Formats: sequence, structure tokens, C-alpha cells
Amino acid sequence: MDKILEAVVMSSYPNNVKQGLVRRVIEAAKQPMDSEQCWSMLELSTKLYLTGDTKYKREIGKEVLEVYGHYHPEEFEEFFNVRFLLSLLQEGYGPLGKRSHYILDYIQLGLQFVLESPSANSIFSLLRIEVLRKVCERPSPKQCAKISKLLTQHPQCIPTGKHQVLFCQQLIRCIGQFQCISEGEEDIMEFLEQVNKVSGLLQRIWRTQTSAILPSLKELFTIISSTEEQEAPSNALASVVQFVPLELMDGVIRNLTNDDSITDVQMMTAIGRMIDWVSWPLGKNIDKWIIALLKGLAAVKKFSILIEVTLSKIEKVFSKLLYPIVREGALSVLQYMLLSFQHSHEAFHLLLPHIPRLVASLKKEDSNSATSSLEQLAELIHCMFFRFSGFPDLYEPVLEAVKALPIPNEDRIKHLLGQNAWTSQKNELACFYPRLASKSETGKIGLINLGNTCYMNSIIQSLFMASDFRHSVLNLTEGNSQPLMTKLQWLFAFLEHSQRPAISPESFLSASWPPWFTPGAQQDCSEYLKYLLDRLHEEEKTGKRIYQKLKESSLMSQAMERHYLNKTLIEKMFGGKMMTKIRCLKCLNVSSREEAFTDLSLAFPPLDRQMDESTSVLPVEEIGPQFIEHPENPSQLTGSPWIPRRPLMARDPAASLMPVETVGFQEPGEAANPLSDNAVVMDAAKDPLLAYREQACAPKDSRSVPDLINYFLSPERLTAENKYHCEKCASLQDAEKVAELTEGPHYLILTLLRFSFDPRTMKRKKILDNVSIPVVLKLPVLVAPEETEEVCRTGKDRAALESGFMSVVYDLCSVVVHSGISSESGHYYCYSRECTDTVPHGQPCDGALKPASDKQLDFEIQWYLFNDTRVSFSSFESVSNVTSFFPKDTAYVLFYRQRPGRQSCPLHKALAEAGCLHGEPSLHKDLMEAISKDNILYLQEQEKEARNRAAYISALPKSPLWWRDFDKDKDDDSSSGGCGSATGGSGSGSFHGLVF
Repeated sequence: MDKILEAVVMSSYPNNVKQGLVRRVIEAAKQPMDSEQCWSMLELSTKLYLTGDTKYKREIGKEVLEVYGHYHPEEFEEFFNVRFLLSLLQEGYGPLGKRSHYILDYIQLGLQFVLESPSANSIFSLLRIEVLRKVCERPSPKQCAKISKLLTQHPQCIPTGKHQVLFCQQLIRCIGQFQCISEGEEDIMEFLEQVNKVSGLLQRIWRTQTSAILPSLKELFTIISSTEEQEAPSNALASVVQFVPLELMDGVIRNLTNDDSITDVQMMTAIGRMIDWVSWPLGKNIDKWIIALLKGLAAVKKFSILIEVTLSKIEKVFSKLLYPIVREGALSVLQYMLLSFQHSHEAFHLLLPHIPRLVASLKKEDSNSATSSLEQLAELIHCMFFRFSGFPDLYEPVLEAVKALPIPNEDRIKHLLGQNAWTSQKNELACFYPRLASKSETGKIGLINLGNTCYMNSIIQSLFMASDFRHSVLNLTEGNSQPLMTKLQWLFAFLEHSQRPAISPESFLSASWPPWFTPGAQQDCSEYLKYLLDRLHEEEKTGKRIYQKLKESSLMSQAMERHYLNKTLIEKMFGGKMMTKIRCLKCLNVSSREEAFTDLSLAFPPLDRQMDESTSVLPVEEIGPQFIEHPENPSQLTGSPWIPRRPLMARDPAASLMPVETVGFQEPGEAANPLSDNAVVMDAAKDPLLAYREQACAPKDSRSVPDLINYFLSPERLTAENKYHCEKCASLQDAEKVAELTEGPHYLILTLLRFSFDPRTMKRKKILDNVSIPVVLKLPVLVAPEETEEVCRTGKDRAALESGFMSVVYDLCSVVVHSGISSESGHYYCYSRECTDTVPHGQPCDGALKPASDKQLDFEIQWYLFNDTRVSFSSFESVSNVTSFFPKDTAYVLFYRQRPGRQSCPLHKALAEAGCLHGEPSLHKDLMEAISKDNILYLQEQEKEARNRAAYISALPKSPLWWRDFDKDKDDDSSSGGCGSATGGSGSGSFHGLVF
């Protein structure tokens, strides 16, 4: 029968004729036959299957084998023996040892018929050894796929024990040498299918034997980190990573980044090749592993590797966005590479020429993937614009390309930049060695205390958080003839863009140091603030005088003239005006003098001044000076010449012309409570936000900021030794002095005069009284007659016509706290937040207070605590309660920002028009380059420090039990003190202690 079958197959008959004859032979084979005939047929079918030169011959051989395996199992088992299989696998088939490509397929075909036979275990044992040997010979992708198919269908043949680990490692080595020779689509798809079969086998093994995973990954890293091989390993290795359980990621990455045996060159080579894996299609989680390794390197301060890899690979990653099949992973990697590379613009600028073309291509593609990628790319680009401003010539084509795409808000941008910066990656060593601590999780930067310089640090941080002032300073151009303002600009720029957790203000301190201050001694922060603002003001005025002389010599344009002859920046931001009037009580002659001020120094009322029990709201619009007639007999005048009420005592609280208010939470349309004669605090009885009542108004037995301002504005009697020399009377006379605000500053600075000189001890003592601080404050500002008429015509504030005063609303933005009992000692720190316009620009600037809302009262704006190098999140509750908890910690200097209103409209509009992209100004190139160089220097310092502390790493326990316990403390703050001290971290950098 074998001769007949061979003759039919080798004949020249058409295939359909052959098929009929073969079918008869196969049907005959199902009948009982002797053993010799079976062997002959099995040998012929084996020959056809393994050496047949056509697909038809191999199919006939397969069909005959299946029939004899099914109908003659004993003969088949005898034929399909261990010795025969060993010969096939080691020597091949045929007289010359021909290496048939179908031997593995043949074995897989025959195994199904011997699974229940006594020889099955012997065959399995043989195959366990032989597949390992085969893999060590580095077979082709096709042969590897056949091995994987065989072992997947018959897992009994998978090597066990130590051989299993070795098998996985050698299989990974095979994958590392896979190459797709053809570029045809069918060949590429076949290659991908082969790779997936091989990596799928690894996944199957790892599922049943997890102990093989880490040795396999170690082998994988050895391959991709090798610097000796001339040819780079195949990107097909990416298919292996996708099957590694993500829960092992932290442990694997931690061990890699803390392994001292891995050189920088090896690590750089490995991460570079991993980044190339983004081009591998259909892979899952590859981007997660790449990003995790990048974050791990940042956590151990290996910045030189990150810089080199980012600059060499970022353009390649960017180019993969053109291909939908790998776009999602490539975009994730690109986002992290760009958002983490914040010390310099170099990486972003490498992409600038390619962005317009990519955007155009994605728009043309018009798919969901392209649309989503465009939006994410636009967000990324705007983050880079925000971080590296100052290159309009380079950014214009990119901005034109993305102009129609959504623009993220500033909070979103700061969040992305803050959580992805290399310096935000939390390092496990920080708790053991504070100099390795990360930048504060707030994203804010601290200031190093240079020896009792906390008074300056608190003031600088408060000025920095005054966003309108900060933007104006950062917007100053080069060559502005203001050396101190230029130093402040540089300090602000570093506070905005540095990667350091804290910077040294040494240069600014030496330039702004008041000459009478004692080096190393504690100083009065209010005194320093006054000196600093005065210096900045006078410096700009000097510059204006210089330009005035240039103008007179016709060397100055009209535009420059308008710019330099306006108010100084200090006047615009902090300058207000006050009218002081003194009235002789004899002749009633009034003399007045208007003065400029940058802060109001508020004295504490005498102890015998009693507050009224009432806490009713007193609307500013309904209170003001009353017009009176001259008395017929001046000698009979016993009351105030402004307010003819009951007789006035010196500093009588009832004599306040325009009591200051804190703004209540009154609902629109709700009637105000009846008026009170005394100083006014807010009515909280109907406040929907009752929890804030005690924060916004003073308790009965304490004072409030409005109390102090009302006392400051109340009339003062000049009698006895303080008599006033009246020019009209030409003699000393009793008089009354009153102060009126005529122009409210954009930023209102209030200094609480807590330090007084004690003649008994000859020292300045501190008033420790608690003063409640309102988050919103209303001040009475005198309105000129023509302005009063204009306001009243709008119908918004008719009471202003009668009172002559307008309410100006201020929001609290900073509180400088002094901790201690003397001005010569103690410590300063500050609470700050960034106040911005809460009334839309489209609303009319009528000066009226809009109905209170959560947004307008800004309760959701984040507060920060700046304490030298330490910066942390805080709240208004902490600001309000600090003295209650710590009696020696008292508010000393307050910063309020004026809300948009009638008086502030021009300035607010100017600030809005001067605003740049996302509200952050562009810095000139010299300043940006200085920041970039310092950021690089800092990264190098951190990397060097981390390497010097390698002993700490090697000494850390490696037990998995250890990292489970240690990881519970991952949110603990770092200890304070020193340049590197900052609070918290990104929360994404905790690494486990698994070992290979």
C-alpha cells in the first residue's frame, strides 16, 4: 500500500485525480493491517511531511499520519518513540541530516496520539531538554514561534525548576535577536504574530511560576544595557514587558536605579533602547514602564542620564505621533519627557520645527485618536510656553498652528509642571539625609535664612505673592537703570522658575540692607519693608529724572516720555494718599495737608476703650461726615467740629467719621441691621457660612483690624502739651486732628504697632493682644465733589453724595507673623495666597460691592505658609487661629489687595492689558539662561550628592517585609532647615524593595 501511495503522489496526474486515489488508500488504512505495513506507511507519511517539496505532499503526509495515529495507536506509539524523536531533533531527517523546517510541527502532530501511552513521560522529559537546547541555538522567529506553539499546546513539555528560569532567559535572548527582514505588510504582520506567540509563552510560564519573572527581567535588562554588541537588540523585546505584572513595577525600578553595579553608560543605553520601544505596535503598558524608569532615575538624582537621553530621543518619540497604532504610548512618554525637563528650554526647542507639520497632519487625519492627541499636545505646548517664555520669534509659528485648540488654565498648567518635575520625585533617602529632599509639593520655593534674615524672607515672599506687583517686576526690560529693582526681578524669576527647593537671597540682601541694621541680629520686618519700598521708589524716580533731561535734549521719544513720567511702580502698587485736617477749636479755621503713604501704621486703642456690645453691620454707604452750621458762640462748642453729637473725649470711638467694616455674608436683598454709633464689625447672625463668623469679626473680648483702622481714622484732640499753633489766631490753641483716606492703594499694607518702648526696662516690649483679621475689608475713601456727582449719576451709590465717601473693598492676601516677645528677637514667617480679580472685567467699575458669593470671597483660593526654606499648604483657618494656639505668634504686617472698583478700574485694566500668556510675563533671555544654567547646576549637585550617599542605598534593608512597613510613611514631611529642606513630595516616587 505504501508503494501505491508513493506512486500516486509522485505521478503526473492532475491533483483532483490524485486526491481520489489517495482517498481510497486512506480509507483502506482504517482497516486492520499487519505491523510491517503500518511501519511502511508511517515512514512514507513522515517522509512526505518532512521533506515534501509541495504543500500538497505535506498535507497528504499529515492526513495519513493522523489516520494511523487514530486507527493503529499501538503501531504509532511504537514508531513515535523517544529514540526516533531525539534523532529528529538532534540530527534532522534524511540521509544527509537535512534540517527540515517542519520537525517541530511533526512532533506536535504526533504528540496528541501518545499522551496516554506509557512512553509519554519519557517523551515529555526529552522535549523539556531539547526545547531548551533549541532555544539556546537562537532559532529564527518562525522556529521560536513553533516551539512556543508546541509548548503552549503541550505545557508538560515546558522545562521545570532551574531549567525553566534558564529557558525563559534564553527565550528572551532569542527575542532580542528577532528581525523582520521584509518590509511588506504581510511579512510584517506574520512577524508580529510570531513575536506575540513567543511572548505569550512567557506570559503563560510567568502566570504559573512567578519566581521566573524577576530573573527574566534581569536578563532583559542585561541585554538592553549591553554596550558591547554592535547591533542594537530588537524592539520586539517590548512585547515581553507588556506581560510583566504592574504590581512589580515599583520594586523592579527601585532595584535598577539603586544598583551600584550598573554604570551610567549602561543605564543610559538601557533607557534609550526602552524609549525606542514606543514604536512597537500593539504593546500594552510599555509607556508606563518607560515613565516609571525615568521617574526612578529622577528620584535618585541621576539627572545627567535623564538629560542625555531626553535630548537624544525626544525627537524620535515625537515622530511616532504620526502613527495611530503607537500614538497613545508615544504621547504619554513625550508628555513626561517634556514636563519633567524643566531646567532648560533645550528639549522643547528641539521640537519647535516639527510641531506645525504634525498638527497639520493630525488635523487632516480627522479621527478620534487624532483629535484627542491634538488637544493633549496643545495642552503640553502651552505648558512649555508658560515655563519657557521669552522666545516670541520661535513660538509664533507654533502658536499659529495651535491657536484653534483649547488653552488650559493656569492652575492646570502649574499642576502638570509641579507633579512631573524631576525635582518633585520623592526620594526614599530624604528622610535619612535631608539634603536629598525634593522640592515642596506646593510647587513654591523657599528662601534660605542667612542668619536672622527671616524678616526679609517673609517680606520677599509676601511681595512675590502679590501677583500684580510680581508680574510688573518680571515684565521690566533690560537696562532700566534700576539696579535694586533688577535684583528683585532676578530674585522673583528664580522663585518662579528654579528647580531648587529653596534659593539664597544673599545678593538681594546685600543690595537692600539698611545701613543701620546690625549684621546677624534680628530686625523689624516692617522697618525693612518701608526702607525697601522707599529705595525702589527713589531709584525709579532718579531714573525718571535722567530721562527728563534726555527729553529736554530731544533725545527721547513721546512714547518713552509717557512711560517714564508716570507714577513709579511702587506708587502704582502700594501708594495711597491721606488728607490730614486740623481744626482750631477757637476760630474753627481748618488747615489741611495731603500726604502719600505706602503703609498704614495702626496703633492699639487704650485699654480703657470699651467696645459696644452690638455686632451689627454698618453699611459704609449710610455713614459719613455730617454737614453742620457754625455755632453762634464758638466758645459754646463742646463736640467735634465735624460731628455735632455728644461731647468728645480724646480718641473717642464714637467720633469716627467713617467706620471701617468687614464684609459680611449678606444675601442679596437682605436688609441690613440697624446702625450703631460705635466701631463696626460684621453681622454674622444670618451668615450662611457661620463657621467663618469668628474669623471675620472680633470676639467681644478681643480686637479686630477694623477696630484699629477706626481708631486710626477717628478724630484726635490736641490739648495741653500737644496744643496746635493756629496761624489765624497766632497762638497755641486746642484743636482737633482727623485723617481721611483720599486714595486707596492697590495693595494696602497695614502694620500693627505691637512694639512700644518701656521706659522702666529701656526696651521695646510687645503687645501680645490677639487681633482678628477679616478676609475681606471695606475702607472709606474720600471722594472729590466731581467724582461724587459722577458716581451718583450711575444710581449705584446715592449715599456717597451725602457722605462724600466711597467704600473700597480689599481682599486679604498675606499675613506676616512675628513669633516672640521682643522686636530684637523671635522669628518671622508669613501666610500668603494669590488674590486675583474676582469681579469679571466686563462688569462696570462702579465701586459698589457686588453680592457676596463663595467665588468673590475667595475661600477656595489656596493659602501657603512660607517659613524660610519650608513651604507648605495652609488655610485661612490657620491664619485666624495662630495666636489662639501660639500666644507669642501674632500678626504684624498685613497685605490686602483692592478689588476692581471705580477707583481701581484704570489700574486693573492696565494690568490686564499688560498680562502675557497665561498671566505669567516673559523673561528676557539673559535671565532665562541664568535660570537654566542654575537649574542644570542644581541637578548636577543633587546627582553628585546622591552618588556620594551610595552607602545609604546599599545599607537599606532589602526584605519585602521592610518596604511594606516603610512605605506607610511615604507622605511624611521632610525635616526643616537647610537649602534642600522642603515639604512633602510628588507622592509618586515610593519604590519597593523587591530584589532580582
